[in-house]
Amino acid sequence: MWITENNLTSIEQTGYGLLEQILSPANLNAAYKRVKQNKGAGGIDEMEVESLKDYLIKEKDALIASILDGKYRPNPVRRVEIPKENGKKRQLGIPTVVDRVIQQAITQVLSPIYEKQFSKSSYGFRPKRSAHQALRQCQQYITEGYKYAVDMDLEKFFDTVNQSKLVEVLSGTIKDGRVISLIHRYLQAGVVVANKFEQTTVGVPQGGPLSPLLSNIMLNELDKELERRGHRFVRYADDLLILCKSKRAAARTMENLVAYIEKKLLLKVNLDKSTVAYIRNVKFLGYSFYVKRECRLRIHLKSVEKMRSKIRELTSRSNGWGNATRKERLKLYISGWVNYFKLADMKALMIETDEWYRRRLRMVLWKQWKRVRTRQANLTKLGIAKAKAWEWANTRRGYWHIANSWILSTSVTNDRLKQAGYVFLTDCYLNARKLN
Repeated sequence: MWITENNLTSIEQTGYGLLEQILSPANLNAAYKRVKQNKGAGGIDEMEVESLKDYLIKEKDALIASILDGKYRPNPVRRVEIPKENGKKRQLGIPTVVDRVIQQAITQVLSPIYEKQFSKSSYGFRPKRSAHQALRQCQQYITEGYKYAVDMDLEKFFDTVNQSKLVEVLSGTIKDGRVISLIHRYLQAGVVVANKFEQTTVGVPQGGPLSPLLSNIMLNELDKELERRGHRFVRYADDLLILCKSKRAAARTMENLVAYIEKKLLLKVNLDKSTVAYIRNVKFLGYSFYVKRECRLRIHLKSVEKMRSKIRELTSRSNGWGNATRKERLKLYISGWVNYFKLADMKALMIETDEWYRRRLRMVLWKQWKRVRTRQANLTKLGIAKAKAWEWANTRRGYWHIANSWILSTSVTNDRLKQAGYVFLTDCYLNARKLN
């Protein structure tokens, strides 16, 4: 049995190739544990992560043998769509849990090999690298005078990767043809959409453990070309920012690169979204930039709008949540959001947003109180005189208006909202800056 919950088993490897390393007990067990830890929904076979251990213990010999013999055929992925900021949908492909283990095992062996080749200007889906590091690198280049950006948008990158080109790139490093063949079979496994099978002749399905590595391997070809040309650039997955000292140089760079990307890498550049602009007008990883002696970061307006929209959703009384659930979801969202955007100068924005956010919370509470007697009783408990509480309990003014009135500001105070367990953006921001 090579599946163990707490310890990795190991075997001696004498004369084994790359595929044998991928299928080694230690590597497969580590892959199983990672998939189990990540949880996630099941694929088209509806097997859940909880059933994975029993299945692998029973079927592991046959599974390994079929992969070694080249007979294993991955299952099609289950297509799901998630909304994007622009109102469109991003297509994800959810592999079966068994295929996730195999993909994870492949990734664990190939990642160290390719890490040595990847550019220092690439930050997405790589160990010990982050979006914050990518932003800091942008700041450094901009401070050095590279204030014009080529914001390159690759149109539906994951859906349009040329599979033959990707296999060609993989073959430059991976000499075990069985591994190449296995990866190719994953690329061509197909998708199931509304219970109908569709073939996949292009693209790398997003959603499996292997797709981030394959995307970096493909785009590393672009990184090497940019380095060969001497450009300052930062790439996070398929988000690419090339920084130049003049608008003219940036325009020339974009023109030359479009030809390279489309003719050499066989990818498609979205010319409507790709722009040449002064760095103040660029959005990168949710941030924008400005220069005040040195480059500083602020939150892009679209990111602010998205955050307010999410808080509006979480503070809606029509979602059927109780107060405890609402508090927990707000806490998770706000702390995560602030931790990501903590590099920005945003204290004033946090104070302003908190005022609006507290008003929404007071509106929710006022709606919950509903009846006149309930409102009067609660206002009285919170220190409002009985006569004044009765007067306001009978008001016909709208919920949003009441939420900004002195009666709720002096009864449902900021401190009482904190004591009740609500988390606020300003507090999270100030704490994050202290720890940063």
